[in-house]
Amino acid sequence: MTGSHGELAHLDAVTALRAFRSLELSPVELLDAVVDQAGRVNGDRETGINAFTETFFDEARAEAERAATAYLRAARDEEPTAPLLGIPVATKEKHNLAGRRIEQGLAAHAGRVAAEDHPVVERIRRAGGIIHARTTTPEFSCATVTHSPMWGVTRNPWNLATTPGGSSGGAGAALAAGMTTLATASDIAGSTRVPAAFTGTVGYKAPYGRIPGLPPLSADWYRGDGPMARTVADTALLASVMSGQHPADHASWGPQGAAIELPEDPVGALRGTRIGLSLRLGDFPVEPEVEAATVDVATRLERAGAVVVPLDLPWTGDQVMRTIFAHFGHILAPAVERESGGVETLAPYAQRFIADARRAAERTSLLDSLALDAAMQRELAAAMAEVDALICPTNAVTALSAEGDYLNGIDIAGQHHDHYWQAHLTSPFNVANRCPVLSVPSGKAENGVPTGIQVVGHPHEEQQVFRIAAAIEALTPRIQWPTLTPTA
Repeated sequence: MTGSHGELAHLDAVTALRAFRSLELSPVELLDAVVDQAGRVNGDRETGINAFTETFFDEARAEAERAATAYLRAARDEEPTAPLLGIPVATKEKHNLAGRRIEQGLAAHAGRVAAEDHPVVERIRRAGGIIHARTTTPEFSCATVTHSPMWGVTRNPWNLATTPGGSSGGAGAALAAGMTTLATASDIAGSTRVPAAFTGTVGYKAPYGRIPGLPPLSADWYRGDGPMARTVADTALLASVMSGQHPADHASWGPQGAAIELPEDPVGALRGTRIGLSLRLGDFPVEPEVEAATVDVATRLERAGAVVVPLDLPWTGDQVMRTIFAHFGHILAPAVERESGGVETLAPYAQRFIADARRAAERTSLLDSLALDAAMQRELAAAMAEVDALICPTNAVTALSAEGDYLNGIDIAGQHHDHYWQAHLTSPFNVANRCPVLSVPSGKAENGVPTGIQVVGHPHEEQQVFRIAAAIEALTPRIQWPTLTPTA
């Protein structure tokens, strides 16, 4: 299989698997391209992309050689192969690898070692995926920027002054830079979708429980683990491998390995689909470039035969922030505080998160927070009653600073907001966490950073969001991956 170095490093998994099976490409060639790309462009923790916490390149190459042998045998004997056999996968650091460190960016966890694989890691390995690296996060995955004293600053390959987003920032940066083919992520307020949008990649927040997690925090109904990739088809592939009931997670459900089917002609399949359009999900401010990219996607969908219906939601920024921080104040913030060994040891953004969440929990009981959740869920269901899915921006801004803490809030479209999480239109769908949501690219801003659009489905209707996302991908001009200067 021919192609330049960068083209092979950015090759999608579906195409690679097809080439593996036809023996046009070896898993060793793909892994070597990805590893070489990482060596060329990842750089250091101060000024580079810095997307990895740990790498296993030698072990991965041995696995790739075994995969190549397996493909030769399968071609000779006409045998099927495992669904991810030979594909490089970078895992988010919080996803345990047995016998490897599990630190989550916390000084109190330095040197801690995982006893067992996370369920998604277990399934990726069983499916033949090759885990060659682990990706950076902010401390305990509680920010939408990715930097920490432990791992340094992770930067966006599209614009090194900006963040790839968070908390799965290392995953998005590695995908955009061609340093992995697939990646794992997680999402409790947008931690998959925010970096997907900022890096021009695809991120999926599955319905709660569809992809298993680890207790006790797997019981948090806002959270979920999931896939990131460079295409909708690759994201569907990894989601199908990760999904399904698992004994470690009592909330997990559904069949294991069930394929998410995409239509052969996603644009043709779009005809007659009713899609709701909300540019602000109520009163979220949205920067003009983001709004223009979202309107452009909606126009393309309408021209292709979809029925685009403007939707109004009664949500306010204050309502959303009150709802999510009451929830975090009773679950996530106490977990971060306990695991960190003391708030004073944390990065400023983590200290700010805990302080805000603690105050919210003091004002609102857990029981009352359930009522806040239910109100937003009811309002979303009413707004979507006459449509098949909803589209809206992923992020309200075109970028965040790579090193920013945003302790004093953020200015968005001429308005000041007390908390920088209001720069993302993602957390309402963690409140409504039975809804599947995909973030797919919608364009690129003048600062060089991509923009993204969310496709939100009715509870548990995964096929619909993937079908619409595939159509958006086919209708939206693909921006070329960033040209990166090799590091010394």
